[in-house]
Formats: sequence, C-alpha cells, structure tokens
Amino acid sequence: MSKDFSKYQKIIHNFRGEVSKPSFDIKFTQQSKQMTKTEKFLLKMELKRLASTCTRSIDLRGLVNGECKLFQYCGQSHFLDDIAISVFQENVEKYQGYTFGVYEAVKNTENNFRVLYQKEQQNIDQAKSKQGSVQLPTKTVDKLQYPVKYFPCSERYNRMEERMNFVVPFAIALDDNQKKPVSSIDISVTGLKFRLNSKFPLYIDQKITIVFKDIESDFQFSRSDSLVYQIKNIYSDENTQIIGCQRIDDFESDDFKTFLLDYIQVNKRRYKINLENTIAALQSRSFEQYVLPKINELPIYFERNSNQIIPRYVLTTNNNQPTFQYWQDEKNHSNLHSLVNEERLPRLLKRHKQGKSLLVYSFIHHHQGKDYFYTVDEDQLSEESDFIPEFFAFAAKRASFSVTKLTYFAIDKSAIYSPFILSNSQDSDKQYINLPPSKEVINCINSLSFTVVASDITHEKSIAEYQHFSNEGIDVNKLKKFGHKRLKNKLVVQQLGITYKNLRQEPRFIYKTPVILESNEQEWQADSIDFSVSGLKLVLSESAGVCAGDVINMTFPSLQKITSSHELKKLPYEIIQVNQKKTLLNCKVYIRTEQHVGRTFFKLLIDKNKEKLTADKDSLLISGLAESLRSHYSQCIEVPTLIVQTSGSRYKVEVLVTNNQDNEFLERLRILSDRKGFYNFYPILTKLYKDNFLDSCLKKLVINAEPISDVLYIAIANNVEQIDRGVSIKFERELNTSVLRKNFIKQATEKGSFFCFQLKISRTNTPDLEYLNAELSYISTYAIHRSKQIEQDILSVVASIQCIDITHGVLYSHRL
Repeated sequence: MSKDFSKYQKIIHNFRGEVSKPSFDIKFTQQSKQMTKTEKFLLKMELKRLASTCTRSIDLRGLVNGECKLFQYCGQSHFLDDIAISVFQENVEKYQGYTFGVYEAVKNTENNFRVLYQKEQQNIDQAKSKQGSVQLPTKTVDKLQYPVKYFPCSERYNRMEERMNFVVPFAIALDDNQKKPVSSIDISVTGLKFRLNSKFPLYIDQKITIVFKDIESDFQFSRSDSLVYQIKNIYSDENTQIIGCQRIDDFESDDFKTFLLDYIQVNKRRYKINLENTIAALQSRSFEQYVLPKINELPIYFERNSNQIIPRYVLTTNNNQPTFQYWQDEKNHSNLHSLVNEERLPRLLKRHKQGKSLLVYSFIHHHQGKDYFYTVDEDQLSEESDFIPEFFAFAAKRASFSVTKLTYFAIDKSAIYSPFILSNSQDSDKQYINLPPSKEVINCINSLSFTVVASDITHEKSIAEYQHFSNEGIDVNKLKKFGHKRLKNKLVVQQLGITYKNLRQEPRFIYKTPVILESNEQEWQADSIDFSVSGLKLVLSESAGVCAGDVINMTFPSLQKITSSHELKKLPYEIIQVNQKKTLLNCKVYIRTEQHVGRTFFKLLIDKNKEKLTADKDSLLISGLAESLRSHYSQCIEVPTLIVQTSGSRYKVEVLVTNNQDNEFLERLRILSDRKGFYNFYPILTKLYKDNFLDSCLKKLVINAEPISDVLYIAIANNVEQIDRGVSIKFERELNTSVLRKNFIKQATEKGSFFCFQLKISRTNTPDLEYLNAELSYISTYAIHRSKQIEQDILSVVASIQCIDITHGVLYSHRL
C-alpha cells in the first residue's frame, strides 16, 4: 500500500537519526497524539524504513540544474552536484550513515527538475483556481541570474612538456642575493610554477636563481646547487602570487634534466599530471567545432596584386551562403570587389584603429538581364549629408537593399595551425591526422594581405525606417558615382567550406551536359556542373520557382543518345540545396519503390570512364588550405555565441564562445553577475526562456536548416541595484511602431546604455570525436572522471545562438 506522508514531513525531518535511540518511542508518542492508530503505525514503519541502510548508488547527471561530479562515500561512487553533496553530508550526519532517508533527500533536492516541475504545476493550479478562466503561461520566469562561463576559441597553449603536480620546498635568490623560501606547485623538465605568499615585487623576464633542498637526497647535483630561471607569467591575488618560470641556463646535457625526465615518468601517476591547459584547449576545440560551421558572417581573405586588392578566398557555411550569393551577378560571378575595394579600404582601416566596424549600404540594379551593384558606406554618406535622405528612401524600397557590417582583421600567420596539446606525450598511432601546414599552404597564406568579415545586419524594421527618410525623388547623377563597373575579366573567388568531417560519401566528377527540368507543369533548361552516382549539381539559365525539398523530374537528352538500355527521361530527383537566386541546384536521387534508373546509369558511366572523367577535388587548389584558414578565423571570431546544451528534459545555456570578452556589452553583463568569472546573461536569456521560446524554436529547427532569427532591444541602466528593474528587454515585435522603438532607445540612452542584437538560433551538427579523441584519451589516462564529464558536455550540445550586434545600424536607421 502506498501512503502519502507529505503532510508529516516536519515529523519525519525532526526524527532523522532518532529511531535507534531509547527515547524514540516516548518522543514519537508525544508528537503523534492527534493521529489515528493506523496513521501512527504507518508513520513509525516509514521512519524505520528511512533509517535502514541503503546500498544504492546515486547518479543525478541530467536530472538536476547543476554540474555533477564524482563523489565518494565509504568506497561507493555517486555523481552529485554541489547542492546534492551538501544535502548528502547533512543527512548522513543526522542518520549516522547512508540510509534510505539520505538517498531520498538527495533525490529530492530543490534543483531537481522533477521537483521544479511539480512546484511549477502547483503554482499554476493555485493561480488558475484564483483567477478562474484566466490562462497563465506554462512556465514562470522569476530568475535574475543566468551565469554563463566564457570559453575563448584562441586558448591554444602548445605545452610541449608534461607538468607534474609536485610540492617541494626550495629557495629563490633574487638580483640582490636576497633569498625567499617558497614551495613549488608543479614542475616540468624546463619549467616550474611556485606560490609566493607575499606582495614582493617581481616582474616578467626577471632572472631568479633557484636552490633546491629536499630533492638533493634523491639526486646529487653534478655541477652547482643552484639553477637560473626566468619569470614568464605572474598571477596575483590579494596576498599571493603564482609565478611561472622557465629555465634559461645551459641544460642541454646536464644530469638534472636527466633526473627530472626519469623522475616525472616514474612518479606522474603518483603526483598526477597538471591537465589544466590540456582541458582548456580541448574545451576550446570542442566548442569551436559547434560554432564555426554555424557562423552567419562571411570571412573574406584578400591579396594585393598589381596595386589592387583582390578577394581570393571565402569561408562558407550553410548559414552565410545567402551573404556570399548576394554578391554574385546573374552569371554567378563574384562581385565582392564592390564591397571592399581600394577606395573603401582606408576608411575601413581608420574604423579598425578606432575599434569600430564600417556599415555599407547596397542594392542591385537589374538592367537588360545584367546585375549592377551600388554601394555606399556611412563615411561616404557623412560627406554628403544632403544626399542621405534621398539615397535611403530610394535604396530601401528595392528588394535587393542590404546593410553589411565590415570588420577588418590582420593576417596572423602564427594562427594557421592548431597542434594538439602535449602531442609528443600522446600515442601517435591513435592521433587524428593533424599535420602542420605544407609549404604550399604557407606560401599561399603569405600572399594574403588581410581579412574582412562581412555580416549582413539587414532586418525588416530598419528597412521600414530607411524608407521614410524622404518623400522626394533622388538625384540620379549623385547616385551614379556609387555604382560599380562590371569587370571584363571576372574574378574567381574560391569557396572553402568550414567542415570538420568529410560528409561526401561518393566521388564527384566534373561534367557538363544539358538537362531539362520539370516541376508543376513548368520546364527549365539547365546544364550539369558535376555528378556522382546518387546526385548532381545544376546551373540554370534563369531563376526557377523551386525550393529545397521539392521533387523535380530530369531528362538528359544528350546522354540518352549514348544509351539505349536506360531511359533517361523524367527521372525524379530531390533538391537538397538551392542558392538565393535559384539558379544553382544541388540534387540527389529520389527513390519511391523501384530502383532509380539515373543511379544505375551514372554508376555504369563512371565505372567505364574513370580514366577519362575529371574528378572534382572539392574545388580546392591546395590541400590543407581550408583547415589553415579555418584555424586562423577561429582566432579572429568576435561574434558572441551561446551554446545550448541538454540537461535532462530541458535546455541550458551556460557557455559563451568568443574571442572578444572586453566589449561594452559583456562588461555590463560581468557587472550584473554575482559570481566572479561569469557573465549574467539575464538581458538575453530571460526572453529566450520565457514562455518556452527557446524550446519552441528548437522543435522547429533541423540540422542544416536556415537559422531562426529574432531581434532584441536591451536597455541597461547605470548603477543597477535590482536587475529586474534596471534592465529592460523587448523583442522587436513588441515595439511594433517607430514611436515605441524610438522612445525605448531614448529612455535607454538617458538612463544608461542601449544595445540591440540580432539572434540567430541554429541546430548544431554531430561533433567529430576523432578530431578530439587524442586529447580526450590523454586526459582519461590521468583523470577519467574529468574526461567523461567533458565528453558528456560535448555530446550534450544541440544548438548555437549567435548574438550579432546591430546597435549602430539601428541607431542610424532611427536617426538617433
């Protein structure tokens, strides 16, 4: 029989650890005077059950709103978070051991998702009973702290030696021969870290002499009893300094080096290897795998040729393809030279030195079947202030109007390779292939001059604002000088896809043949670009009214002439990807019930003509270039990206990935946080969690689908005392008139700061664990519980949220 003891929780709480005491019966009789005999009997049995010994292990991973870690008690392992550990220890002390009372208390902590859900349901039921038919949200949000930890993509310290956590006393002698007794924290063959419990003045590159004491019993110095080190880094706290230093004297063939090599190898399992850098690098590498393939901005690499700057390479993803395709003409030739050219570069460099980006406004004029690009940047407009209203009123009414934010980056050649940490200490047979860049790649990158990141920040409300800048007509003569001439010699801009795993299952071959497409009683002429057994890529002479997911019929008139055993007419293919202008189609065979004739034919064609056909090498001229430029951009990325992870049946956002943690917005979030080293993302996450907005977005999203976009208006007052009163957040759709938006912005700037972000929510791909396995395996050798937790964190990622700052563009469009 199941009995509900919830109304007796106070008695159960008071009798923890009392059942085995002689005074139990007397105390229990006094406390249960008002109960019936049956209730007394059942409650006494329940108290005895809770006091009986329990042998069950507790694993709360994914069941609580907290980070679980290994916790051991009397030789038994549990996975508990900090709150559960505190409850466990408190109840074990009360019950004098691990009992069922301890077990159930830990399983019912206040941050358990089941308990939280039950409380929410109770609150909703109570509110409904009070308000009658008034419907309340399914989820109440009264949380004011959303702590998020910062993870930079640039955290790649290539530690080449193993550091052993080893505490040994020694003395340091400074320049004036003054000696200080200290203790080591960790030690390597050529390095050392120690703690100095004073504010004694030390500085970077200072030379110090170290005199070892306790290890002389294990090893006798063959030269002198002191070694010279140089200080490389200093971390200071209130009264403590952590000093990292490196040995600089001649140690190529000394006995102390030999001793340390042997000593660390023999004792590293006893004293444990310092894994801080390896874990930090692995976390950085794993989150980078989720962030880079989902970027919405377009990194463009330029080279200088004959006093001209020429776009040479772009890093592309599914998300930034619309930006790349926008700058293509009617023949799919790139026009990125219209976006960044010799004339615009000085203005972009000036903005870069000021720590700012440059906004470029553009539209495309279609005339006699040709595309003509018009662009003007904000600095150009400031020189012709009278022309501003005319230009915006004219350009914003065109369907091709776009606002692009340009950010300049120098080429850092040291960032093109990301070696594994401690690669010389790992099993080379199990390593993922991660070779340094070849000479060809290095020479290619040496020819590049700089990088420009183009972010499309166009959105509906700002376009509407620009359209109302003026009611007068435009001066065509002034407009002409912002038009760009069509180049006679078209530029070839190479696309390099950001991928970590080759998803192409079949080889492709370059081949051009006419194709007739049919869909919904419409017909288009096309030519193939390449084909494989199960798919092909087509270019159309005109835009087609098709979308990704549509099934179309294809006829191959020229190929039909070379075969009589296969009928190549009206073969069904599914469209996998289509460009913005709907002139480039990626298709795969669509199989209903019977075998697909196209797949059979192309397999036979490839088998018989392998030597004649030209294989598509993924359009890469130099092998390894994509990986090097990808590694370079990972060190440049500044757009803040939030990582969404699963936690039980819910989603949590506790990770921020960016390389720019010092911008004004993140600084404000750091001030709002009550935890050191964390950012409080209340201004963004409170809206994403409200009314299950994030959950509903992720239900709609599938991998490789277009990201879901929304715009947030954020006001943060100066000297915030109460977060919910000092911070105001609105979705753009909540400010549905120009007056409301302007009032919100004005009030925000009067009381503090205004920020506006375009959120791009994307489903993430499955990670390539082979790429991470070398460092993950190394960590598991010395700290298996840490490696399991990291692996669990890696596999729990389901989405990313890019927070694109469009504040400047919104202020400009509202003339504020």
